[in-house]
Amino acid sequence: MRRAVPAVRLHRAFSFRFNGCKISIGRRDSAPVSLRAMNYDRGSLSVKNVELDMLHEIGNRIAVADPLPEVLGRAVEVISAVVECDSCFVYVLEGDELVLRASKNPHSEVVDRLKLRVGQGITGWVAEHKTPVAVGRDAFQDPRFRSFNELPEDLYQAFLSVPVLSRDKLVGVINLQHRQPHDYSQREIHLISTIGFLVGGEIEMARLEGENSELSEQLEARKVLERAKGILQRDLQLSEEEAYVTLQRQSRQRRKSMKEIAEAIVLSDEVKRIPSKPKPS
Repeated sequence: MRRAVPAVRLHRAFSFRFNGCKISIGRRDSAPVSLRAMNYDRGSLSVKNVELDMLHEIGNRIAVADPLPEVLGRAVEVISAVVECDSCFVYVLEGDELVLRASKNPHSEVVDRLKLRVGQGITGWVAEHKTPVAVGRDAFQDPRFRSFNELPEDLYQAFLSVPVLSRDKLVGVINLQHRQPHDYSQREIHLISTIGFLVGGEIEMARLEGENSELSEQLEARKVLERAKGILQRDLQLSEEEAYVTLQRQSRQRRKSMKEIAEAIVLSDEVKRIPSKPKPS
């Protein structure tokens, strides 16, 4: 089972300089970044170099081991700056479901809660086929489209969905949406796919670390249960099966996990073995 990935909360601002211009993303005391306002489309800044610097920023966050939620947040902010969109979602594959983990727009009621099955809606179709889908207008009329009612983005015109891969293994999906019709260029699709490659490795690493942590916890719990069973067998003259049933019964009655019951038995046994201080004469 895939371990849940924490949702994105608040993000710190970050910036870099290019050709003497300071580019800031995520600042709360200024208007959102607009590369078009910086003559991005008129050539005063090299498009490729700006994109390279932004990709480098994401890679740098990954290299310094920022928590996954912050990496996802950077990805949303960078995507929203490079491709001026009205909405950006990042879904992470957990088990057989896609869970919404990051959003450009504040959606506290659905972030961390909205889940899609692979194959469900345009997002699920992209996940199933591991192929981008770009719909320039009337996205809600696409036969693969799925409405969620609570999201205003359901009525947006344009929709771009790109799979997030790690070694050709699906780990998530990135969605961009525009209120008005928008023809997504190959440059935009390739750029979002590249960001997906960077983020995909980090998502997979978080999943593997979660699985390793879970296995370690299971191993530790098993060791404690074995010790507790041994103590019950010794002190109460029980068989191994009877000792296990006793732990189960105590767990149900006290509404505690079997590990907690076992730890209490082990602790009690250790306390009894502490030599008592001799009483003063």
